[in-house]
Amino acid sequence: MNYLSVENLSKSFGERKLFEKISFGIDQGQKVALVGINGAGKSTLMKIIMGLEVPDEGKVAINQAVKITYVHQNPVFEGHLSIFQTIFEDSTNETLQVIKEYQKAMLDSQQGKDNGNLLQQVFERMDQLQAWDFEYQVNEVMGRLGLDDTSIPVGELSGGQRKRVALAKAILEKPDLMLLDEPTNHLDLETIEWLEDYLSKANLSLLMVTHDRYFLEKVTNQIIELDDCQIFRYQGNYGYFLEKKAERKIIEATEQDKAKSLYKKELDWIRRQPKARGTKAKYRVEAFEDTKDKALKKKEEREITLEVKTQRLGNKIIEIDGLYKAFDDKELVKNFSYTFKKGDKIGIVGPNGAGKTTLLKMITGELEPDKGTVVAGSTTAFGYYRQEESGFDETKKLIDIVKDVAEVVTVAGGTVLTVSQFLTQFGFPPKQQHTPVAKLSGGERRRLQLLMVLIKSPNFLILDEPTNDLDIVTLNTLEEFLDVFPGCLIIVSHDRYFMDRLVEHLFVFEGNGQIKDFPGNYTDLREWEKTQKSTEKELKPTPTPKPKEEVDLSDPAIKTKASFKEKQEFEDLNRKLSKLASEKESLVSKINAGTDNHEKLTEWSLKIQALDADIEALELRWLELSELDGIG
Repeated sequence: MNYLSVENLSKSFGERKLFEKISFGIDQGQKVALVGINGAGKSTLMKIIMGLEVPDEGKVAINQAVKITYVHQNPVFEGHLSIFQTIFEDSTNETLQVIKEYQKAMLDSQQGKDNGNLLQQVFERMDQLQAWDFEYQVNEVMGRLGLDDTSIPVGELSGGQRKRVALAKAILEKPDLMLLDEPTNHLDLETIEWLEDYLSKANLSLLMVTHDRYFLEKVTNQIIELDDCQIFRYQGNYGYFLEKKAERKIIEATEQDKAKSLYKKELDWIRRQPKARGTKAKYRVEAFEDTKDKALKKKEEREITLEVKTQRLGNKIIEIDGLYKAFDDKELVKNFSYTFKKGDKIGIVGPNGAGKTTLLKMITGELEPDKGTVVAGSTTAFGYYRQEESGFDETKKLIDIVKDVAEVVTVAGGTVLTVSQFLTQFGFPPKQQHTPVAKLSGGERRRLQLLMVLIKSPNFLILDEPTNDLDIVTLNTLEEFLDVFPGCLIIVSHDRYFMDRLVEHLFVFEGNGQIKDFPGNYTDLREWEKTQKSTEKELKPTPTPKPKEEVDLSDPAIKTKASFKEKQEFEDLNRKLSKLASEKESLVSKINAGTDNHEKLTEWSLKIQALDADIEALELRWLELSELDGIG
C-alpha cells in the first residue's frame, strides 16, 4: 500500500538549485532515511512534503487514509501551553482524548469534586476503546522521554526538552507514517537508544533525516541519497548504502571517461561535416549534444579537507585538583581531579543537566569553581566548539566573516592558503563564499563554526556536541582529522559512532557530582554496565528471615545450625571463588606482560572489574554461611 508519492519535484533558491524533477514513494512498512551533504535540500524536501514549503514544480500525493506526524528539527510550540496541553489538546487520536478526560476526572475526584456519573461514563469509554493498555504506553513514552512534570509551560523548556515533547506528541498520535528531521539532536544517549529500539520495532513507516550512523544501521531498511540535484535509492541499511554508493561513483566516473572519449571523436566529425540535412545526420548531431553534456558535466562534490596547523604543546597541559561546583542545592561536580597527558582523547557522557558543559566551562576558565583549581600550562591553546550555534552577522558575506580573523591561513606542513582557498577546503565553493551568512543551511553554519575554531590552530580541542547538523561526509572527514590530531581532545557527543571511533576513555557523570574515569569507549561502557546488571541480578542473595530475637552470632556459644542445603551452597561458593580468583590472576598476568593491542587491554580490564564485582558478592554470602554451625 502506497503512503506517499513525490512526483517530478523541483526546488531552487535563486541560482542555487536543490533538486530537479525528483520522484520517489514510500510504502507501508518502509523505514527510509534521507541523506545528503549539508545544503543539499533535505530539510527543504521534508517541509515541502508536509506542506510547509512550496515547490517550484511537481507535486506530493499523500494517501488520505494514512495518518502522518512530523517532528521538526527545531520544534516550535505556543509558549504559554503546558507540556500536557501541547501533547494532548489538539490530538486527533480518540483514545488519547479519552485518556485525557479520564486523567482529569480522576484529578477532580481526588480533589473532592462530585463527578461520579462522569467518571463512570469515562470508565465505560476507556473499556470500549481498550484504552487501559494505551494509558500504560502513554506513561511509558512520557517517562522514557523524561517528561515527568507535564504542567511546565513549553516556553520554559530548552531545545532538547522541546524535541522530547515533539517526539512524544508524534509517537502517541499512533501514526502510519512518521517524518523525522534530525530526531537524535539534543537527546542524551540513553534516550537515543530507547528511541532507536522503539522505531526499529514499531509497526509504522518512516522517512527521516539523520546523521546518526548507528541509528541508520539499526532502524532503516532503505536509504535515499539526495546528490547533485537527483536522488538515488539503496535497498538496505547504512552499511549497504556505503558499499553501493562507492560502486555508483566508480561507474559514473567510468561513464564520464567514455563520454569524453566519444565527445572528442564526435566533435571532430561535427567540424568536418557541412550543416546536417539528412535524418541520420540530424540524429547524430542531437546525440552529440547529449554526449557533450555528459562529458563536460561538472559535479560539485564539495569535498572537505581538514588540514590545520597545531601549536606546540608543552609538558604541563592542564591539572585539575579537587574541583567542586554546585548550583543551589544541586551538586554537579564533586571532588574531581585529573592531570591531562599528551594525546589524551576523552569522551564525556551523562544525562542532560548532569553538569557536562559546566565542567568544560571550568576547564577553559569561563566559570569559576566553588572549590578546587584548574591550572593550564603556558602553551595550552584552547579551541572550544560550543553546543549552541555562534551568533554570526547574518548580513555579512561568508568570506568576510573569516577575514575578520585572518587574511591568510597556515595549514599543516607550513603551506599558506588564502581565506578563499581555506574555505574551499572546508566545502564552501568560491561562488558560495560571497553569499550572506543568512543563506547558509543549519549544517553549513555548524561547519563555518568549526572552521572558526580550527583557524586559530588550537592544541587542546573541546567539542561540545560537534555532530549536530553536520552531514555524514563532513563527519567522516572530521573523524579522520581528529584521529591523527596531535593535541588533546575532549568530546561531548550523543553520536555513539563518533565517540567509539575517537575516544580512549570516558568521564562518566553518575549523578550527585560523581564523575568516574572509565577505561574504554562508549560501547565498552554499555557492555560493562550490562555485565554489572546481569551479575547483580544473578548473585543477589536470597533474603533470610529475621530472627525473632536479637542474636549475637559472633558468640561461639550461640550458632544457628546449618541446613544440608546451606552446607552444599558453602562448598559450591568455595569452588566458585577459587575459579574466579584463578581467572583474575590470569588476566592480571596478561596485563602486566603488556601488549600493543589497546582493544585487548580494555577487554581484560573490563573482565577484571566484572570479576571483582562477582567475587565481592560471593564473599559476602560466604561470610554469612561461615557463621553457621556445622560449616567449615
